[in-house]
Amino acid sequence: MKNKLLIVNANYYKDISSGLLENTKKLIPIRYKVKIINVPGIFEIPVTISKNIKKFDAFIALGCVIKGETPHFEFISQASTYAIMRLSVASKKPVGNGIITCLNMKQAKARKQKGAEAAKAVLSILSQK
Repeated sequence: MKNKLLIVNANYYKDISSGLLENTKKLIPIRYKVKIINVPGIFEIPVTISKNIKKFDAFIALGCVIKGETPHFEFISQASTYAIMRLSVASKKPVGNGIITCLNMKQAKARKQKGAEAAKAVLSILSQK
């Protein structure tokens, strides 16, 4: 039986999210059944995972937050990270956090490998079963 993996991709910054997604997909072996759901921003990732928690064995959250001139960056980043961790622990299912938090677009473009790192972590946990 194939493990079912859901990738939730926040595509607010489409050029960044597409790079995260491509780097993530490259690492997932073909023996996994993968579904991708695109959402507008990272704040929508936890609820999307929650709605699908019983349908999949593991999850990868992808997206990017870039700091602006208001505290919005801190609130969204912290709330999303906490919600993702809470979902993982409560469901006892791995949720890889491939959400990058950056001060500017240059940093974001340099961190497109973060999705691959999240995929490696999830695959490692799935292989322990």
